[in-house]
Amino acid sequence: MPSFGDPNPSVLVVGLAPAAHGANRTGRMFTGDRSGEWLFRSLHRAGFASQPESVTSNDALRLDGLLVTAAVRCAPPANKPLPQERDTCADWLHAELELLGKLRVIVCLGSFAYAQTLRVLGDRGILVPRPRPRFGHATEVPLPDAPTLLCSYHPSQQNTFTGKLTEEMFDRVWIRARELAGR
Repeated sequence: MPSFGDPNPSVLVVGLAPAAHGANRTGRMFTGDRSGEWLFRSLHRAGFASQPESVTSNDALRLDGLLVTAAVRCAPPANKPLPQERDTCADWLHAELELLGKLRVIVCLGSFAYAQTLRVLGDRGILVPRPRPRFGHATEVPLPDAPTLLCSYHPSQQNTFTGKLTEEMFDRVWIRARELAGR
């Protein structure tokens, strides 16, 4: 599944993987599923998205200053990527980071995306703190000579239906991403 958004972003969003009934069906990350409903509404409120919803890949949605990608590029069984899938797909994230010269912020949606992003940045020679900072909602990890990592709970139904992630919590992440990006 290809990334989607601004080809010259200051903010990169790293999700887990394409959803079987969302991106896998529509051909665009976070499009046509409940996680995408949450994501694009919040991005719209923060000024990153041209509209608050994304139902199909030809719905005219545009992202400004932000690119959406995933740690794993295919829909994994039970939404739990195997280490082999994680490692095979790491090259895609490596390549994107190589091409995205003006990144200021990487927003990691969930602990899997956070761990994979730190792994890839470390592989690229970025000094990653040891011990690795613990994942948590709204956790910021400044890195020397690299974009700041900003963490958020993933907008999955498991998190949104239970109230672990609220729209207000999610909105604060995107407002902070905007501040960190200097937008």
